[in-house]
Amino acid sequence: MAESPPSGVRAGGRCARRKGPMLELERFLPYRLSILSNTISQAIATLYGERFQLNVTQWRVLAVLGRYPDLSAVELAERTRMDKVAVSRAVNELLATDRLVRVTAPDDRRRSVLNLSAAGRAVYEEVAPLALACEARLLSALSASERATLERILDKLTTAGVGLLLTGKDLGMRP
Repeated sequence: MAESPPSGVRAGGRCARRKGPMLELERFLPYRLSILSNTISQAIATLYGERFQLNVTQWRVLAVLGRYPDLSAVELAERTRMDKVAVSRAVNELLATDRLVRVTAPDDRRRSVLNLSAAGRAVYEEVAPLALACEARLLSALSASERATLERILDKLTTAGVGLLLTGKDLGMRP
């Protein structure tokens, strides 16, 4: 009977030994929030994906522009905190399917802004209530007091997260 390799050794070779603390992903808050966000996004996507031929990134673009019109692609990426390349791809796909329009900004002729087209507005008007219903169902697992607490916690963590972006040097990540 074959023996198990010693800790830190894989069959057929060596793996690097851990020097620091173990990152327990199932307890790591950013990972847990990401999993929750992706799970909810995928649940909502099952409601609109096939019917409207939309992926999650495209829906997020429509949702943001439905709430905040006249954004440039850069502002859209900043507001969603999504990767600029993914946002750019989604914007181009939505422009190609006539769900967005790109116009010159009235206040700055050098800048172009994005808005929902009539077709994009129609999709938004149908999908937004589905998204809100999904949110309501999810939040129904919490009491009114827990929902209020969650709101306060999310606001605090969002502020702290933005602070981390600005002061990564505190963690030894920036000079």
